[in-house]
Amino acid sequence: MSPGVEFEYFYDSVKLNDLSKLLEVEGLKSDMAEVAVTNNSAPLTIGHFTMSPGVEFEYFYDSVEYKVVTKGKIVVRDTDGNKYVAEVGDVILFSPNVTVIFDAESDGEAIYTAHRQAAEDFAPAK
Repeated sequence: MSPGVEFEYFYDSVKLNDLSKLLEVEGLKSDMAEVAVTNNSAPLTIGHFTMSPGVEFEYFYDSVEYKVVTKGKIVVRDTDGNKYVAEVGDVILFSPNVTVIFDAESDGEAIYTAHRQAAEDFAPAK
């Protein structure tokens, strides 16, 4: 990537993936897509995440990631049962080697940045 400014029309141009199929969670109403920002030894990925009320799902973070809520609310719980409700403008920071549960009451959207290579499974849907 060359130095400069790049504008990404993520909401309009990227087709999201159905997470119920990717994560094999029946009834899950959540979608996401991500793309690599860098290809070097310090990888960085950006993505778009959505979730509607339905069923919860568990996710393991193996790297630092943060989500910025852009619409509605995203509700997560840690494995100790602590509940966090993030609303528009809130930032959720996930540290490496942590498991969280995305609560079924989540109804929102977020953009995120992860310090890892883009996951091929989460590449924009074709």
